[in-house]
Amino acid sequence: MLRATGFVDQDFHRPVLGVSSAWSQVTPCNMHLDELAREAVRGIDEGGGKAIPFGTITVSDGISMGTPGMRYSLLSREVIADSIETVAEATGFDGILALGGCDKNLPGALMAIARLGRPAIVVYGGTILPGRYQGRDVDLISVFESQYADTKAEDLRELERRAIPGPGACAAMYTANTMACASEAMGMSLPGSATRSAVSNEKRVDCFDAGRALVELVRNDVTPEKILTRAALENAITVGIALGGSTNLVLHLLAVAREIGVDLTLEDFARIGRRVPVLADLKPIGEQSAARLVEIGGLLPLLRELLDRGLLDGDCLTVTGGTLSENLAGVGSYPHGQTTIRPFENPLQPRGHLAILRGNLAPDGAVGKISGAEGRAFRGRAKVFESEADAMERIVAGGVADGDVVVIRYEGPRGGPGMQEMLRPTSALVGRGLVGRVALVTDGRFSGGSRGFVVGHVCPEAAVGGPIAVVREGDEISIDANRESIELCIPTAELRGRLAAWRPRPASGLRGVLGRYGRHAMSASQGASL
Repeated sequence: MLRATGFVDQDFHRPVLGVSSAWSQVTPCNMHLDELAREAVRGIDEGGGKAIPFGTITVSDGISMGTPGMRYSLLSREVIADSIETVAEATGFDGILALGGCDKNLPGALMAIARLGRPAIVVYGGTILPGRYQGRDVDLISVFESQYADTKAEDLRELERRAIPGPGACAAMYTANTMACASEAMGMSLPGSATRSAVSNEKRVDCFDAGRALVELVRNDVTPEKILTRAALENAITVGIALGGSTNLVLHLLAVAREIGVDLTLEDFARIGRRVPVLADLKPIGEQSAARLVEIGGLLPLLRELLDRGLLDGDCLTVTGGTLSENLAGVGSYPHGQTTIRPFENPLQPRGHLAILRGNLAPDGAVGKISGAEGRAFRGRAKVFESEADAMERIVAGGVADGDVVVIRYEGPRGGPGMQEMLRPTSALVGRGLVGRVALVTDGRFSGGSRGFVVGHVCPEAAVGGPIAVVREGDEISIDANRESIELCIPTAELRGRLAAWRPRPASGLRGVLGRYGRHAMSASQGASL
């Protein structure tokens, strides 16, 4: 059977390495991965191994956003991890090169790699180039937000035509670029891999080099448990915060840590966030696209500065076979005059934007995305919605006003089921000019492109009887990122009474993967994995 696939005699004496590709035309993030996979295969074969490429799935968050299909987004991470594990174990690969281009296939690949315990390397498909419209960089989020603003129909159509010019992941520090940078920071990708354009020759060379590097990892028996240590995961958190990355970083790193057996918790994110500033002027917190970071030298100079300031552990082993410190030896600073990465003396925000909040509304924690531009505290009256769709209807109709705290519940891992992203509500609030004037609290999650005073991952979620399930219209809610608190401002006895009277919703009756996820997903505070 292997001869029929192209094996010749000498191939049976080489390391057999799987090349997992999330190629599809479902989304531009992954539409070019077939070409990149061929470069990885060539690198493996020329490096002395034998490559066997195979496929895994992907879904498009952007296409499914705001529809029932978005419920499948987060659970696709589990399907991806399961599929890579299944093929690798069934085929008996000696190692895995995982090539992914968007939000869920990168963490899904990392989860599978952690389970498999054999030499592996992750390659990111690269960032898209920004679109250009009316003299400015635009992207997918520009379209989402403009459709709820006072935008002329012909202008919106032209913006939509220009926003996404070709292959690659969304053009800012959204979830895909965040996870790519995290993978490099934790040592699972080659230096420089995270910050290369999808359509560049450098990205093709990156894939070829990764193939050759994987052969060396197998020869030297460098397995993931030697790389994915607690220190490496903390390096990833540090870099994600410095870049102003997506809240989904929290979910995904918790899930990866669980697979490798590292006891990572929300408190680790809080602790690191207290000492790491936000330095990147990148959308959605800042103003620039990820392509600008590529232009000024990518991630490596930032890693070097974080290391020099004692914020990274340089002794962590990486897929080069050397340590992080060794990889960064000789890396210089960013060019003088660039504005994409701010100096430590003048950060975008002096402490992390990923606020880990606790209080009687979220006893097991919540994750705020609080840039500081809208302030670090908010107090207002609850406007309560039982789903994202209900909230959207009211927001678009003008039913949300200054001082409101929009509460969207029953959208958690089990309640949705699927823990949908809330990009449509946050985009509508931006488009209607309500950023900084309202807050949004949910047991769902957010797109990497969401902005505003937003708090997600509220745990326990409504579907299991968390306090968010008993918030009533008009209740006062207080959120304070400085105190790391989120409180429902009612007497303790009343809250206990409401919780005692709460009853779960009837079972959804959903079948297939969505029903399975709804029955077996863990809390968001544990990564929302199965």
